[in-house]
Amino acid sequence: MTKKIIIDPAFWELFPEAHIEILFAKGIDNHVDESKKAHFQKMLSAAEDEAEPFIEVDPFRKNPVIAEWRDAFTKFKTKKGARSSIEALLKRVSQGHEFTPIIPLVDIYNSISLKYAVPVGGETIAKIDGNLHLGVAKGGEPFWPLGAEEDSPALPGEVIYYDDTGAVCRCFNWREAQRTMLTEETTETVLVIESVTEDGAKRAKDAVQELKQLVDAEFSTTGVIHELTKDNQEVDVQFED
Repeated sequence: MTKKIIIDPAFWELFPEAHIEILFAKGIDNHVDESKKAHFQKMLSAAEDEAEPFIEVDPFRKNPVIAEWRDAFTKFKTKKGARSSIEALLKRVSQGHEFTPIIPLVDIYNSISLKYAVPVGGETIAKIDGNLHLGVAKGGEPFWPLGAEEDSPALPGEVIYYDDTGAVCRCFNWREAQRTMLTEETTETVLVIESVTEDGAKRAKDAVQELKQLVDAEFSTTGVIHELTKDNQEVDVQFED
């Protein structure tokens, strides 16, 4: 079965220089293996150390990566307090919080996000209803984050990932829906790395290459990388129905 990943024209009007790096991977066993806990802990701890150069400036908001994403978030409607996912990770590092393993795919992409200071997220392909879009919300797209007891719909003008059912991620990948999130049962995934500046794009290109190496090595897969830009706005992905 084929799905498309599509970046809508309205997104490019806001971010014409953006690069969206995409990695597709199949045949994954994402179950937690307690015998590998130390392996993933080492990976995350090393990434924390490698993130330090991105948060050397005081105050925190003046660091270039933080500033570029805060500026990006001024270009569209956001929920109060929304911040880029990479800001949230780097903030934890700056406060001395230790990252601990969650599930393999999340541990891997968090380590890459920290090492390269780029936002990274992932979804379970089989849970996506129709095609996956990155675009600008009309407003009211249903959204149920992890642990929510009520709908938290997207705002008009908000940058979101969405499918035929509703919002998948809000404010780029600030928050993701429980419906499509990675779980231990995920066997096929789309992993996304976002950049909106020239410097960010360089880091994102390096990041997706290492992300592929780690995913392939961990799960004995052969991931496929695509880059979406204003000149290449969609890609097909084959998956098992």
